[in-house]
Amino acid sequence: METSEKQNRKKHIVVVGGGFAGLNFAKKLSNSKYYQVTVVDKNNFNYFTPLLYQVATGFLDPASISYPFRMLFRNKEINFRMGEVKHVDTDKQLLSLDNGNLSYDYLVFAAGSKTNFFGNSGLKEKVISLKGINDALHMRNELLKTLEKAAVEQNPKKRKELLTIVIVGGGATGVEVAGVLAEMKKYILAKDYPELKNSEGAIYIVDGQDELLAPMSEKSHKAAYDVLTKLGVVVKLQTLVSSYEDGKITFSDGQFLNAKTVIWCAGVTANVFDGIPKGSLVQGNRMSTDEFNQVIGIKNIYAIGDICLQETDAAYPKGHPQLAQPAIQQGRHLAKNFLAMAKGRALKPFKYFDKGDMAIIGRNYAVADLLKHKVHFGGFIGLLSWLFIHVVSLVNYNNKIKTIYSWMVAYLTDDQHLRMIFNQSPKNDKSI
Repeated sequence: METSEKQNRKKHIVVVGGGFAGLNFAKKLSNSKYYQVTVVDKNNFNYFTPLLYQVATGFLDPASISYPFRMLFRNKEINFRMGEVKHVDTDKQLLSLDNGNLSYDYLVFAAGSKTNFFGNSGLKEKVISLKGINDALHMRNELLKTLEKAAVEQNPKKRKELLTIVIVGGGATGVEVAGVLAEMKKYILAKDYPELKNSEGAIYIVDGQDELLAPMSEKSHKAAYDVLTKLGVVVKLQTLVSSYEDGKITFSDGQFLNAKTVIWCAGVTANVFDGIPKGSLVQGNRMSTDEFNQVIGIKNIYAIGDICLQETDAAYPKGHPQLAQPAIQQGRHLAKNFLAMAKGRALKPFKYFDKGDMAIIGRNYAVADLLKHKVHFGGFIGLLSWLFIHVVSLVNYNNKIKTIYSWMVAYLTDDQHLRMIFNQSPKNDKSI
């Protein structure tokens, strides 16, 4: 009897991370008769990372791109555990969290990545990064605080330093941040801060590559450069950051700028977990996996999304790009393989289908390269494509409606209303 119950017991899959990869994996196995799924995340909500920069610049409220896991998992027989992973015991198949332990039959890492400072750990405390909701709110607060300081600063040199912003990284995030900040400077700054009208200060975007939006097409490279320069952004290519000390940022070409705000969008590295052997980690601390996303050298552990490096896909011998689409597709594919495994069927190796890349540059222009760059959209058509894809990708109708409304208001008025500084107050704060 006991043996029969054990054989009929659902296998327990623990998923670490509820982003694109983890969420799509879990939802594909919802209400499964073969598996019980538990999603572990340090936040109690899922958020849409491609729109973090719009929260950071005050164009969207955090609630527009976020949704609670427990509401997402209603009636789906998916468990949720809020917690942070401290250690993995691969022999006992035990996951230690900051609030207890979880045993597993299978463990799926979908914990994504963090900002890569390329060995310069000292930069972390000096620059603004953008990898999560807390980062976005911090960036919004810091940008607004800096403007308030500039509004009362009487020294023109110090005011210029306060109004100089350097964005490091010319990928999609860097270009999108540069575009929206340039639009704010053009349409909003003088209205909200009349003290700053005609003040000096500029927005710079810096990248070590030859082009902005390097993975995209030549047409997109040119469009990004032309639109940003037209908006007044200074573009520095083939340039790296050597140091940033006391408000002075020095570049690899020997030039420097005095800037109080540096926004770091220069790259990512995978999150690392205690208990995973170093031999299983490869470039960028990503977990090396086989064609079925099983971590090489470890039993019953899988990795999907940014955290994994899979070199078995012939079209991507150096691994897949750390973007949303590979994560989504790997999550769904691995879930299908788990179902096939439960039914005794053969597993299928993962093959990534590249749907294309997109980026918005300011409020009136976007670029889209589809079908491996064979189809290019730019301008207003590109903008409509970008808007459509991002709206349909949000997790529920509540998010979609809030986002569309905020975008309509911002587009029609050249303005937005979310420029408030919200700080956590201490419990004994008696201010009124």
